[in-house]
Amino acid sequence: MAKAPEIRVAASELDRAVATITLAFAADPFTRWVWPAAADFLEHFPSVLREFALPAAASQSGYVSEDFGGAALWIAPGVQPNEAALVAIIERSVRGKRKDDFLEVFGQMGSYHPEEPHWYLPMIGVDPSRQNAGHGSALLRHALARCDREGLPAYLESSNPVNIPLYQRHGFEIMGEIRVADSPVMTPMLRAG
Repeated sequence: MAKAPEIRVAASELDRAVATITLAFAADPFTRWVWPAAADFLEHFPSVLREFALPAAASQSGYVSEDFGGAALWIAPGVQPNEAALVAIIERSVRGKRKDDFLEVFGQMGSYHPEEPHWYLPMIGVDPSRQNAGHGSALLRHALARCDREGLPAYLESSNPVNIPLYQRHGFEIMGEIRVADSPVMTPMLRAG
C-alpha cells in the first residue's frame, strides 16, 4: 500500500495552491457552468480562489499535499470571506441571465451554512494528473483532525457529484440540494463535530 501524501500549511505558497485548485476545477460541472468559456474560467476563477485563500492564510488553514498534488482552503469558525469582493467578481465576469442564477445559488448556499461555529471548506482540489493517489483523502484527514480536536463540525458544498462518496467516507452527510434554472446541482454537506 502506498504511503499517504504528506500535508503542510501553504503559508507562503498560496499562489501555487490556487493554481492546483484551478487546474482541478477545469472540468468541474458547476464551475464550468458559471464560466463555460475556457478563457473566462482561467481569467476569473483564480480571483475567486484568492478571496478564499486570504482568510485561510490568516488562520493557517490553507493546506497542500506534497509536490502540490492537491490543495484545500479551509475557513475558520467565525471568519467570513469577503462577500462583497466575491459578488464583484461575479458581477463583472458572469454573462447574461447566468449571473442572476448564480447569485441566487450563492444566496441559497448561505442558507445551508450552520449557525453554530464550524469549519468551512469552500475549495479542495487535486491536480488531475495526481488523481487516485490519496491527495484528497489526506487533505481531508489532516483538516478534519483539527475539527475533531476542537470539537467542531465541518461544512462544504460539493459542486461535483463524483466527489460526494469521498466526502461521505470522511463523515459528511448530505443536507439538501441547491439548483437554480439550468445549473448543475450543488450539494451542501455537514460533518458533525
